[in-house]
Amino acid sequence: MSTATSDNVIKLAELLGQSGSAKTPFVLSETEKHEIEHELTHFPDGRAASIEALKIVQKHRGWVPDEALEPIAQMIGISAAELEGVATFYSLIFRKPVGRHVIKVCDSITCFAVGYEDIRVALEKQLGIAYGQTTADGRFTLLPICCIGACDKAPAMMIDDDLHHDLTPQNLASVLEAYK
Repeated sequence: MSTATSDNVIKLAELLGQSGSAKTPFVLSETEKHEIEHELTHFPDGRAASIEALKIVQKHRGWVPDEALEPIAQMIGISAAELEGVATFYSLIFRKPVGRHVIKVCDSITCFAVGYEDIRVALEKQLGIAYGQTTADGRFTLLPICCIGACDKAPAMMIDDDLHHDLTPQNLASVLEAYK
């Protein structure tokens, strides 16, 4: 009986997940592929479609796992490293699982000047989480976001794609209640 070489151990480790079971290669769904192909028709260079392609996968899966980068990159004709650069730069691409509803609290200078800190503290207290965390029931993820363009109605936040403005610590509970 021969002993395993370090090369064999490394190759085996690459094939196994942390659980010790074989990894299944990441496969884009037919719907995701179709939608990405459609987006590619709008851009002269696949690189320009990178954010849209990432958003498509996120729309269907809730987030963009690391394993998705290679097949997406192949479809749009760029390297996985280039796509990862886009995914990590763009703050609205989620690289880890998030709650059913994502709360993005505007922390721009305007919101900061008119009550952002009170809103942040009230949200953290009501939800029992801090920025970057998800509630135990998986209902909400709380994130800061740079200006959302509602400076005239500050302080503001978005839950999913819905804008909420003129916020006060007192009206947050009713806003959150609408998101079951």
